[in-house]
Amino acid sequence: MTFFNHEITIFTHIYLILILAYAILIMSSYLILAYLSGKELRGYLKKNSFIDYDVLLTSEFAPKLSLIAPAYNEGFTIEENVKSLLSLNYNQYEVIVVNDGSKDNSMEVLINTYDLVLTELAFHQQIETKKIRGLYVSRNAAFKKLIVVDKENGGKADALNAGLNIAQNPYVVCIDVDCILDKDSLLKLAKPFLESSGQRIIATGGVVRIANQCIIKNGRLIEVNVPDLLLPRIQVLEYLRAFLLGRMAWGRLDGLLLISGAFGAFDKEIALLAGGYSTKTVGEDMELVVRMRRYMLENNLPYSVRYIPDPLCWTEAPEDFKIFKKQRSRWMRGTIETLDFHKKMFLNPKYKLLGMLSIPYWTLFEFLAPGIEFIGLVITIVFFIFGLLNWHFFLLLLLFVYTFAVFFSVIALYSEEQTYHKYPKQRDFFKLLLAAFIEPFYFHPLTVYAALIGYKEKVMGTKGWGEMTRKGFTKKE
Repeated sequence: MTFFNHEITIFTHIYLILILAYAILIMSSYLILAYLSGKELRGYLKKNSFIDYDVLLTSEFAPKLSLIAPAYNEGFTIEENVKSLLSLNYNQYEVIVVNDGSKDNSMEVLINTYDLVLTELAFHQQIETKKIRGLYVSRNAAFKKLIVVDKENGGKADALNAGLNIAQNPYVVCIDVDCILDKDSLLKLAKPFLESSGQRIIATGGVVRIANQCIIKNGRLIEVNVPDLLLPRIQVLEYLRAFLLGRMAWGRLDGLLLISGAFGAFDKEIALLAGGYSTKTVGEDMELVVRMRRYMLENNLPYSVRYIPDPLCWTEAPEDFKIFKKQRSRWMRGTIETLDFHKKMFLNPKYKLLGMLSIPYWTLFEFLAPGIEFIGLVITIVFFIFGLLNWHFFLLLLLFVYTFAVFFSVIALYSEEQTYHKYPKQRDFFKLLLAAFIEPFYFHPLTVYAALIGYKEKVMGTKGWGEMTRKGFTKKE
């Protein structure tokens, strides 16, 4: 019995050391990324403080863009969203709205609002998609940039591929139709394509922010507010961390694996050569970026993927846990599928930084982290039941992790206040600060649970996105 107790004690110590080591490793990586993000953000703001975007607006060299916005059951918000896309401060662009077999009144709203009629627009179908039932243009000259595609339902990736086939311009901007763009979004997103020197820019993305409780009028964001509801409010904080302290650093390293499907620009030729969006994953945005980068590396073509820290796009976040769980479990399934499709790249020096750092990091801290946390929780409960838990060490570790989580959120808030300051109201700042203290106990367990559901759905072979109900944006009369 003494020997058995000795073995249990050794196992307990090893377990606690491993948990501490993993916590220190992930926290250290966050701090390194935050440091790199800070340097890159300061450099970007200094460089862009001298830029007159009106010059780019009138330049004959401004890249021509095709905006592709897939829509499925978006009737509640689609009128406001398309108005936003049509009123952007950019000259050379078209808007392609792809109605992916909506079951609601999305198509009716579009036809009535924008005076649409069927047209015989010619296009080359380079990627196979579900059947296109009709192409529509407006009889109103004010909406001459708009093309509406009505097709059979095939999912978001299939809708985006239909848009790629129809797009007439060399660069495509893929956007969720429920998003609201800032007036100068396209000007800022297009700029990296003009700045390339020797390296081909194959993709660029920008910051996405939460629009819940913000006031929108005629497709324009006119007042920014922090949500009163706790779930979307914490997502504001989460997005600040992800974009300002995470992707900014990966952009500096040129190791980005993900450009948000909500708003990203791509070189259409490379996207088509890489095969377009995959319909075999629900993480089509991440998978396309990885596949485009893999195509360039395997063909020894110099390239770069850029990141814009400006808040360019505002989207509606889930306000109830049921919808939130569907979203996050889908994100986890997409992550698993992408890493599985490209497992050849893992620790493969042929793929340079992508294979040696980006994919291993994503595997260890994005894919495996929820599972590791869950296993740790189960072991901790077992130790507690059998009286093996070292309470002194456990409480110190818990305090350490909690303090770091709050500290990191405060860094994100500080970065926002010192840069773009999109939340000027003092009460909004304190609402976000309070959320930082609540998040580790409330929001983080929800994200872990949703990720575990994602594991289960992947094992069970679950496909598709699931229904995502929108509540729409607030209008000021």
